[in-house]
Amino acid sequence: MNSIRMLLVLMVIFAGRLPVSAQEITHAASQQVAAQKNKQEEDTTTLLHAFKNGSFHGHFRYFFMLTDNERGLTDYYANAAGGGIKYETARFHGFSFGLSGFFIFNTGSSNFAKPDTTTGQYNRYEIALFDIEDPNNKKDINRLEEFHLTYNYRNSRIIFGRQLLNTPFINLQDGRMRPTIAEGIWMESAPSKKIKLEGGWLYALSPRGTTRWYSTAKSIGVYSQGVNADGSKSDYANNLGSRGVFIIGGHYAAGNQIRLQAWNVFAENIFNTAMLQADFTASLKNNQFFFAAAQVIRQDAVHDGGNNNAAKAYFEKGGKSISFGLKAGWKNKLWEASINYNRITSIGRYLMPREWGKEPFFTFLQRERNEGFGDVHALMARIDRSLPEQRIKISLAAGYYRMPDIKNYRLNKYGLPSYCHINSDIHYTFAGKLKGLEAQVLLTAKVKEGATYGDKKYEFNKVNMVQYNFILNYHF
Repeated sequence: MNSIRMLLVLMVIFAGRLPVSAQEITHAASQQVAAQKNKQEEDTTTLLHAFKNGSFHGHFRYFFMLTDNERGLTDYYANAAGGGIKYETARFHGFSFGLSGFFIFNTGSSNFAKPDTTTGQYNRYEIALFDIEDPNNKKDINRLEEFHLTYNYRNSRIIFGRQLLNTPFINLQDGRMRPTIAEGIWMESAPSKKIKLEGGWLYALSPRGTTRWYSTAKSIGVYSQGVNADGSKSDYANNLGSRGVFIIGGHYAAGNQIRLQAWNVFAENIFNTAMLQADFTASLKNNQFFFAAAQVIRQDAVHDGGNNNAAKAYFEKGGKSISFGLKAGWKNKLWEASINYNRITSIGRYLMPREWGKEPFFTFLQRERNEGFGDVHALMARIDRSLPEQRIKISLAAGYYRMPDIKNYRLNKYGLPSYCHINSDIHYTFAGKLKGLEAQVLLTAKVKEGATYGDKKYEFNKVNMVQYNFILNYHF
């Protein structure tokens, strides 16, 4: 019995306890009221009460994606539809239990098992709506996602099991049908209004675009591996050894204007990443605000970078990288505008498994990353507009990303040339009879700015392309 069937059986068991006819409802309601009067104190302290008073959350999602490449290169499209349900008990002596699952159907898409005839390369974007490890799977795409036990005590909580996490380095990266999910133990505590601490140990992950669970070591390399510093094909998938990932984060609010956060990610036997970020906000006239932020990230290889064979290591032995970013902007209740800059120095590649989440750079835009590169200059401007009466949010962003030459393998892991990137994102929230329904349109374009030496494999699904996305979400 697969994971989703197990989940559905559980849901039916819970739902089966509900009366199905009006007469039964009336009779059951009378019995319930009488029982509550006689055993109210007893019920609220029992495990049965916690399960009976749990909550359900449902989610249906439709996703259309089309990538329009340069003439002569293959264009791909996808239609994905799916749904899921989550159940969480009420608290029982501080404890609660939660589980969720999701299913996906390929409702009409390109043949992802067929490569582009010019470059020999396969689809990059649309396949991640389904199962990247089985391009021919169109129906049996499901995953038991959350499955965790939570203990709450005052301003602290501990979560053990499969859970959704949002940190700068391991996060949902939910720009497809389903997000990345982590498994382990996670702790959060707020000892005061100014301080928040969080962290834990993660020993397994299920990256977006997959249905399986992997140990943290084996999760690295599920996506494209790129090349080694000498230009040879990387071969670290299933060749890394690690006991897991240890993460700790701290947040400090120095008054109303300054907020600090510090993070450290230790992938045992592979690498260590540390980040420090400061955010500043100043109040101006008429409910306007000026904001700015600075960020620095330092990475270092641990031992042999995951394998004593350099060709099978994730991080080059003795390797390191440094990235720093700056941003400044203005906002009020309806508008927000900012300019953002990020620099990855030339001492080495910034490396963070793409399977774990999107990067925390201020210049990040959906549908591309600067992970795997060194000697990068990125400049991005963004403007957001909110129309609350129309229930619309609009975002426009444009950036220039100067990358190292594609033949500089030491600093260019994925063969991406310099490019310009433009994103337009519109969100609309329905009301009235369609309350709970949300629509999103994302258009993104990337234009080549660096040399590709006439080799189309450095352009296919990377630059000189336009992508169209239409997403519907219904939550209940």
